[in-house]
Amino acid sequence: MPDQQVGQPKNAHAAHALRGSRAEQATAQPKVKRNTWQREAVRAALVEHRGFVSARELHERLCGQGSTIGLATVYRAVSDLAESGEADVIVSPDGENIFRFCGTHHHHHHLICRSCGATRELEASVVEDWARTVGAEHGFAEIDHVVDLFGLCEKCQVARG
Repeated sequence: MPDQQVGQPKNAHAAHALRGSRAEQATAQPKVKRNTWQREAVRAALVEHRGFVSARELHERLCGQGSTIGLATVYRAVSDLAESGEADVIVSPDGENIFRFCGTHHHHHHLICRSCGATRELEASVVEDWARTVGAEHGFAEIDHVVDLFGLCEKCQVARG
């Protein structure tokens, strides 16, 4: 019997079948994002910022510190961090996606200062009960919702006089 590499199909039909099964396996398993220096730099910048920040602002901050990271890479990294649950993402009153490092992986809401970006995480059982009730009244189930409150924190109120 001729030598054959392990895992190599014997004919073209088998090769096609093997490629198909590998493709099916790849789509069935979630992709694990590599931990690159860029992703770590964005994560560190989010942790350091402590409030909500846009990808553009993070990019400016990183470049100001001497990083060569590209803006598109920052957008990808914050999106990946939000998708994995490591960052919260909300839409600002201006319509821009803003991000914040989040150590809480359960559903919660935010109270955000529209001036300085200071943020408080809120547990809001009243909102949860209301959402379920309204959904049920209209024949809906498995209700999802986003509630974020924007206002002025005490420090910004004092600063305004």
